[in-house]
Formats: sequence, structure tokens, C-alpha cells
Amino acid sequence: MKKLIALCLLIVGNIYAQTDQLTFSAIIKNRNSDSLTVQSKGMKKVIVADKKGNFKDSFAVDAGLYQVFDGKEYTMVYLDNSYNLTMTLDAKAFDKTLKYTGKGARENNFLAEKMRNDGSLIGKLQDNPKGASKVMDERQSRLESKLADTKMSTAFRTMMGKVLSQEKMQIDKMIKKMIEGEKMVGKPSASFTYENHKGGTTSLKDFRGKYVYIDVWATWCGPCIGEIPHLQKLEKEFHGKKIAFVSISVDKQKSHDKWSKFVDKRSLGGVQLMADKDWKSDFIKSYGIQSIPRFILLDPKGNIVKWDAARPSDPRLKTLLNKLLK
Repeated sequence: MKKLIALCLLIVGNIYAQTDQLTFSAIIKNRNSDSLTVQSKGMKKVIVADKKGNFKDSFAVDAGLYQVFDGKEYTMVYLDNSYNLTMTLDAKAFDKTLKYTGKGARENNFLAEKMRNDGSLIGKLQDNPKGASKVMDERQSRLESKLADTKMSTAFRTMMGKVLSQEKMQIDKMIKKMIEGEKMVGKPSASFTYENHKGGTTSLKDFRGKYVYIDVWATWCGPCIGEIPHLQKLEKEFHGKKIAFVSISVDKQKSHDKWSKFVDKRSLGGVQLMADKDWKSDFIKSYGIQSIPRFILLDPKGNIVKWDAARPSDPRLKTLLNKLLK
């Protein structure tokens, strides 16, 4: 669900330009790296940890939504130059422990709670596409009620109203796709023949006799990168079982070297492929993929089990794979 608010960040953007500077701090237990990246369209700020392992810096922003990335996980924050905001969390339980104190805490705790609740939303919609509209109506009502808190800044409440409207439109489209996607289950998947990072090309037919879990991703996609450690863990757990883990990059061909170096640097496992025409590749278009990461599960005959499968970080995926591979 994080991808929805990230998408709406691109749509809504920042609200207005300000002068002065905000102070942003972070106290992170079990941190994933020694730097935090705060970014939005046209802005990127890297904050380096001090000797005690804490993060603090002052810088100017345009009031609005920003992504904070710790090298593995990310969250969205609302920043304003009048804020003196502190973020605390345990990186081993990132979303569950995320809290804010100081000026700006009320708005950002709203965002943190929203993202925690939204974490299981896609699963609920996927499990019951026909009942998805009711789930979404209840979500919209709950969020609008909390957003009525007049102690939050007017600018934030106005902006989030726009975000919720954009999200609703995106999710309504998603629900329609889910209902259509269910009709694909059990039918043969579109095929592909793509460049293999290890050399030559690899086709879908090369995996006949195995389940195939496909990860559609790109090197520039933060949420995709956040799923990599979970995917690597699954690859180890199911090593030797009748399943192939295949990653298909939709990076543009001009970024071929970047993709190749990324695979090497991160020691990515499984089968690493690069789509021939990024988003316009036939296989990508056959599944109507317009946002990533996207995961697909096929059976040993190449038929579709899940046209929009659970992410590696979702416990439901491991449960399903254990059931199929027992």
C-alpha cells in the first residue's frame, strides 16, 4: 500500500514555498545504514548519522510530502519549515514502531498510522475483490473522520484530502483490475524471452515443471529495493524446491549498465532478466502492469496461479508457497 501514497506524492506534490528551515531528527534502533535520504520531486537531502548513531539536520523545504529512505525501508513524512520533528523507530519492526514527537508530530503520526493500516489493505482487497468496495468505503470514512482534527495544520488537512481523493480513484481502478484479473487465473500466462544477467537469453518455457514466482522491478524503485532482502530470504528457504524465482527489470535499455552493476553489487539471486522494451514489453503489457513492484505466480504448466501475487514481505506468500510445494 505504500506505493499508493508514493504515487499520490507525485500527483499532489508540495504545497507552497517557504523560507527558514525545519529541524529533522531521527533516533533509530538497529538502523539499516549510516545515512537517511529525505527526498521528493526535485529535492534530495542525505543526513549522515553522528557518533552516537543518531540523525539530525536543518534544511529548507517546500511544505508537503517527502519520502524518507534508510537504505532498506521507507516511509512518507509531511515536512514544513516551522517543524522541529523527531522520528523514532526500531528498524527491525519499521512500520510498527514508527512514532513522531515535536512540532509536526500530530500530522506525521496520522501518516504513520495510515500506512500501518494500509499495509494489509491490498491483501484484503485481493482476498475478496467483490467485497472490496465496502472495505474501501469504510477506510475512506475512517480516515476522513481522523482528518477532521482541527489541531492538524489546515495545509496538511487540505493536502491529505486531495491525497485521499487521488488514492480512491487509483484504488477504484485497482479493484476493477482485480476483478478482471481473477478471470486470468488458471489460464496460460503470456510468455517472454529476455536477456539473462548471466549471459544469453531465458524464456518462460525454460521453467516448465516448476512454479515460477516473478518479480517485476527496477533499480530506481525504492519499494522494489525494499523487498529484495525478503525475496532473498525466500530464495534460501525454498532452495531445492520445485520453484524458480525470476526477477524482470523494466529499466530502460539506456540504463542497462546500471541494472547489471546493481545485480552484481547487491548479489541478487534467482534468475535476473531485463525486459526488452521496459514498460512496453509484451509480457509486461499482458498483465496491465503500470506500477511496481509487481509479483506474479505461475504453476508448473505455465498457468496463472496469482496474477497479482503477495509481496515477499507478506507472510501470506510463504504460507501459499508451503501449501503448493509440500
